[in-house]
Amino acid sequence: MINEPVVDRLVEKLGTPEHPASRYALCVVVAKRARQIIDQEQNQKEIALACQEIVSGKLTMTKD
Repeated sequence: MINEPVVDRLVEKLGTPEHPASRYALCVVVAKRARQIIDQEQNQKEIALACQEIVSGKLTMTKD
């Protein structure tokens, strides 16, 4: 379980006022990014890194 950053803050940062994110969308985005990180063989915890990228604004959600 992730304690920091808080899940509600991640959902807020991931969405926009026009397209708010859901917890489900957060899970999908984090899982996709974690798989990319695993493929790049980073030495950091994949899910934690993906969450940090959302908070910092480096990772966003797009509608397909």
